[in-house]
Amino acid sequence: MTTFDPVQDEVTDAQVLTLLRQARTIAVVGLSPKPDRPSYRVAAYLQQAGYRIIPVRPALETILGEPCFASLEAIPLEIVIDIVDVFRQAEETPPLALAAVRQMADREQSARLFWLQSGIRNDAALAIARNGGLTGVQDRCLMIEHRRLVAGGLAG
Repeated sequence: MTTFDPVQDEVTDAQVLTLLRQARTIAVVGLSPKPDRPSYRVAAYLQQAGYRIIPVRPALETILGEPCFASLEAIPLEIVIDIVDVFRQAEETPPLALAAVRQMADREQSARLFWLQSGIRNDAALAIARNGGLTGVQDRCLMIEHRRLVAGGLAG
């Protein structure tokens, strides 16, 4: 496996666009049940855009009409996860990246994109994801990027 180089390993708009077009299911780690929270607003937007949202939030039964799971590992194998979208503190993200890589290994097709939301940066987590075969993005909002690339006309 290659080592992550933040200078030479940037994700292009074309790569993100392709992954967003192919994706159907997004696991949202740290999804809040509160409508005023960014994680809820982003997940609701993505759900309205046609993606299935899988809430990863311990101690809750449902959010946005979907059953919650306590962790990425708790999501049943028959659910194919295309994107892992993370709303957690930066220091909590390396184990999440490892879990996303394991999810890919345990499923025929799963978790092709590991996404750290705006304000979340962790080069170690991105290195784990990328070295494990995932495309990794950090410190960008999935909703904003979807609006810009898919809904905004670049999808052409």
